[in-house]
Amino acid sequence: MPAAFRTQVVGAALLDDLHRPTAFLAAQRAYPAGLRGLWEFPGGKQEPGETCEAALRRECAEELGAAVELLAEVPGPHPQGWPLQETAAMRVWTGVLAAGSPDPAAGQDHLAVRWVPLGNAAAALAMPWIPADLPIVRALLDQLAD
Repeated sequence: MPAAFRTQVVGAALLDDLHRPTAFLAAQRAYPAGLRGLWEFPGGKQEPGETCEAALRRECAEELGAAVELLAEVPGPHPQGWPLQETAAMRVWTGVLAAGSPDPAAGQDHLAVRWVPLGNAAAALAMPWIPADLPIVRALLDQLAD
């Protein structure tokens, strides 16, 4: 595993409720062709000069049209989070919609968004996830079960 990844990506595991979550938000990729139709956590690349948290708030506003309140990080196996490929890693935070925010909507980057029930881990894991996101889904389900 590289000492440091060149590209830092951030992702949001948005929960439907702050105190008693029953579902998390997944987004279905629109592109590139090799990932079209697969599910992921919404988010994107951190820009120079941005904190990870600021990048994630910006990405949620751009991709989902939603303002978010970030909660806890889903810790990955590397200081930069979860390896995506040789040059990129993703840090993921749980979060909720900020008060007064509209419901998340699929924008240009996604075909659809949907709330995935937490009550059936097998069904959540059986969805066609981007391969790099699947271990994060497992870690999220474990974190929320505690």
